[in-house]
Amino acid sequence: MSSATTDAAISATPDDGVVRAADGTPLKKSLARALRREKTRSFLLIAPLLLFILISFIAPIADMLFRSVENNIVEDTIPRTVEALKEWDPDSDELPSEDVFAALHADLEIAVKQRIHTRLGSRLNYEASGMSGLFRKTGRSVRRMDEGNYREQFIEADEDWGELETWRVIRRFSAPYTAGYFLNAVDAERTSEGIELKPENERIYLTLFNRTLVMSLAITLSCLLLGFPIAYLLAHLSLRTSNMLLILVLLPFWTSLLVRTSAWKVLLQQQGVINDFLVWIGLIDDANRLVMINNQTGTIIAMTHILLPFMILPLFSVMKTISPSYVRAAKSLGANDWTAFWRVYFPQTIPGIGAGAILVFILSIGYYITPELVGGTSGIFISNRIAYHISSSLNWGLAAALGTILLALVMLLFYVYDKIVGIDNVKLG
Repeated sequence: MSSATTDAAISATPDDGVVRAADGTPLKKSLARALRREKTRSFLLIAPLLLFILISFIAPIADMLFRSVENNIVEDTIPRTVEALKEWDPDSDELPSEDVFAALHADLEIAVKQRIHTRLGSRLNYEASGMSGLFRKTGRSVRRMDEGNYREQFIEADEDWGELETWRVIRRFSAPYTAGYFLNAVDAERTSEGIELKPENERIYLTLFNRTLVMSLAITLSCLLLGFPIAYLLAHLSLRTSNMLLILVLLPFWTSLLVRTSAWKVLLQQQGVINDFLVWIGLIDDANRLVMINNQTGTIIAMTHILLPFMILPLFSVMKTISPSYVRAAKSLGANDWTAFWRVYFPQTIPGIGAGAILVFILSIGYYITPELVGGTSGIFISNRIAYHISSSLNWGLAAALGTILLALVMLLFYVYDKIVGIDNVKLG
């Protein structure tokens, strides 16, 4: 470019005191544009990962949260009846009017043709026993009913239609959204008198939640007690020996979970290897063999074995970063072995303990295969009940409510843990 052209460009640039780029654009605007391009490029790079997380993690959780309160089946199956019941007072001592029974007849005729009346009965049966059989039996009679006087015909088809509680249940759960699943998940129910706890012999979920938390903490503690010495040994042995032993720690990952759990069934049963060995060495009598299977003991032992590597690996990785000179310095200043370990070495392992504890606790609280196989009736977790409602009873709403409560409990415990220990102090090495 000639000097004349340069001088012309300079003279064309406005002398307003604003710093400009080579193309005359204000430097601030040019930098903002470059920053936007950089952010867009970075977002496009992580977009596939975000999409994967959204589809595989966020969407299922959102669906679970929705299923725990969704209740469209009643309104969709018998819409006329739901509308007619709005005029009926459930606190009265009188059955709904003839118009309600006529609306129910019209709705059931359509539902029977579409074969969805049994689904409605199954849904209401979660709230009051007998509703499933009521709708199934009535479905076979509704086509034979004559026009008019539907109340007597329904009661003749099944006398439960003459019970006030039947209609109260239908009206109570006719809304598109319900808290009934969450009430069932905490062993409560909504009656005409309000929300009440179920009888003691019917309360199972609160017991399972409490058992799940207590046993998960016990498993975490047992993994810590067993894993800490092993990690300490691995961290202070020679590299070759340490790597060899580390392979043994990782060996369970190469074996099927089902195989490992089944092996514990063989080992722990009353006629199993452990009891036979204890009888052989005379530690116990043959008539008094230990019961270590189909109870909480079997669950804790089997799950400790399965989850132990998840405690050892974070501890080992943190211990490898601790310089032995700290302990030597403490001893040179007069500390004995225990004081040097407890006051100098152990505090530096807290981040590894925190990481291992979180891993083991979160994994154990959601396990259901191992408790199902070795836990019996007293050693199963709440996750086993969730799996049952998903695969067997098909009560997905209750399963979603139980899962939501479990998720909330884990998040609450994580928050408490963060306040006490501090999540920033957790390290994997």
